[in-house]
Amino acid sequence: MSKNSIVVPEAKEALERFKMEAAQEVGVNLKQGYNGDLTSRQAGSVGGQMVKKMIQSYEQSLK
Repeated sequence: MSKNSIVVPEAKEALERFKMEAAQEVGVNLKQGYNGDLTSRQAGSVGGQMVKKMIQSYEQSLK
């Protein structure tokens, strides 16, 4: 099993929407499919925003 495999295949669409939403929030224009032309900074911004939103969601669930 690869590190990047999706454990719940049904979640793939939701993860894509989540990624697109996070990218929009940080001003990175993602397109469907291949985005290998992004800079490391852009890709990191998207990933960082996703983690930030996941932490906020978890913190809200604790209240």
